[in-house]
Amino acid sequence: MKRTAGLPFAIATILLDAIGVGLIFPIMPDLMAEVGASTIGNSAIWGAVLMSSYAVMQFVFSPLIGNLSDAFGRRGVLLLALAALVFDYLLMAVAHTFWLLLIGRIVAGIAGATYSTVTAYLADISPPDKRAANFGLISAVFGVGFILGPALGGLLSTIDLRAPFYAAAALSAVNFIYGWLLLPESLPVKSRRPFRLRGSSPFRALRDAFALKSLRIPLIVLMVFELSSFVYPAVWAYFGKAAFGWSTATIGITLTAYGVMLFMVQAGLLRVLMPRWGEKRVALFGMWVAVASLVGVGLAPSSIVVFALLPLCALSDLTPPSLQGLMSNRMGEDEQGKLQGVLGSLGALISIIGPPLMTGTFWLFTSPTMPYLPGAPFILAALMTLAIVPMAQRRI
Repeated sequence: MKRTAGLPFAIATILLDAIGVGLIFPIMPDLMAEVGASTIGNSAIWGAVLMSSYAVMQFVFSPLIGNLSDAFGRRGVLLLALAALVFDYLLMAVAHTFWLLLIGRIVAGIAGATYSTVTAYLADISPPDKRAANFGLISAVFGVGFILGPALGGLLSTIDLRAPFYAAAALSAVNFIYGWLLLPESLPVKSRRPFRLRGSSPFRALRDAFALKSLRIPLIVLMVFELSSFVYPAVWAYFGKAAFGWSTATIGITLTAYGVMLFMVQAGLLRVLMPRWGEKRVALFGMWVAVASLVGVGLAPSSIVVFALLPLCALSDLTPPSLQGLMSNRMGEDEQGKLQGVLGSLGALISIIGPPLMTGTFWLFTSPTMPYLPGAPFILAALMTLAIVPMAQRRI
């Protein structure tokens, strides 16, 4: 029963989490305008608040939810999160004020913090020799969901702006019913441990991050690179609408195409380049490509130029997994979990800082007080990436 029900449920849950992250991206400009944002710049700022609130909740609640599942079992935590997602998507479907949308994203962030519980469930039900393969499958599913999210949001919005939320609610409800009827508990009572609130602090992992002296520089390089890369989810929709008048469907299609290319780079090209070049050279190559593609998008005179640059934008994503591999190879076998916890906390922190940084730049350069340059956030991201190249060349 565990093998027949548990793995499909874990895959569906991760897929829905990823779809939920990307679902809202293409419809954000129109959604913010509908709830009262007066300009495209204001829409970007309001959208950043929604994105950061989602990330804050994940940052705060991921350790807590993981500890709760260790103490009380995985099944109940997962089903509660799915029920919360159904409520959340329905709330966002009928929300016509910014504050209700904000409540919706807060609930979604808390429910989406169950990623660690899903992976723990998967570890419970997988034989030791199958765990790595199953974790790889989950990573691939998350990538697929991140591709499907913008596509679903963009295409369904052509029917109605709120249709993507109703569709996501229906999918979550189906997964909840499936889990309620068929999902077994994976953690025996004898294997559970007492719940300790102190161990649920997200700041402990951040403190540990810079206590790892041999990894301090690679961590800084990775953090700045990921922060600069956040320009894509943070302002892509607003940039396309402000610079070229893209429709919601066009935004969804371009985000989907970008996601497909990212998948091809990480699942295919990375495996070819890594044995030949090594982690450091691949990482540096990705950084230089990132600088060129970000400048190109920021100064692009037409949509055709942006479309032509999409493969280069995706190619820059060679850098994060290369840096992660480099750091992992410097750690002992008994320290891999610690490293992943640190990287997870840094990723959440980037998701909190990135939206206001990039959308604030967009707002400034689309306001009457500054030269009109919707691509300014991409130029900022290029400069941030360029600043870490010398550090990466000399010290990683």
